[in-house]
Amino acid sequence: MQGSAAPRHTTPGPLSRALNWLGARELPVLAALFAVLVTVWGFVEIAEEVNEGSTGAFDRSVLLAMRNPADPSDPLGPGWLEEIGRDLTALGGTAVLTLVTLSTIGFLLLTDRRRLALVVLIATAGALGASTLLKQLYDRDRPTLVPHGSIVYTKSFPSGHSMLAASTYLTLAALLMRVQRRRRIKAFILLVAVATTLLVGVSRVYLGVHWPTDVLAGWTAGTGWALCCGLLARWLQHKGRLDGEAGDAAVGD
Repeated sequence: MQGSAAPRHTTPGPLSRALNWLGARELPVLAALFAVLVTVWGFVEIAEEVNEGSTGAFDRSVLLAMRNPADPSDPLGPGWLEEIGRDLTALGGTAVLTLVTLSTIGFLLLTDRRRLALVVLIATAGALGASTLLKQLYDRDRPTLVPHGSIVYTKSFPSGHSMLAASTYLTLAALLMRVQRRRRIKAFILLVAVATTLLVGVSRVYLGVHWPTDVLAGWTAGTGWALCCGLLARWLQHKGRLDGEAGDAAVGD
């Protein structure tokens, strides 16, 4: 008697993997996708208002509110506050974020988390590329109401510092939160990332190098990009477990 053939096991393809992953995490993923759509809609709305010129009064009033009423060239507060503003704005600058990104990538590579290192690279480099393209597309001039408290080289909309800070720090926060089980630790990590992002954006207006709507657009676009990177990290970690890559799987799901 001829024995029956052993069942054949086939490896699921990329589409099947993605669908299985989505099915296992339906609510969190759908919530993140909805948040991405909200940020896209928010950015488009801000951009349309800016193009129509309807944000001029708001931009001028907020910018001048951060200046000495008797001398608009003088930012509010003593000289040390203006120095703090420059320190905070550097947290969203290319040099600092490059250092943070390369240091994080180096750590992740040394701990065999190659997929997460890729996510961090995409979070910063992708946001930088998108910011550059958007600045060229909208071609908005920098504020001229007050002297600039920081040297600038590019156009104004959206704020690159705000967008890069949001995308980088929020993505790093999302990765750190995934290895923590205690809610208050997760909340603390998120609070630090959000506070840093907000302070960078406010400093750009305080130094007179951006309109408030530039910063709002940068925050919106950067947050949306960070959400996309967070989803990518979850999917890559899931794929790493299926492929048997213990390094990436070491980060909690």
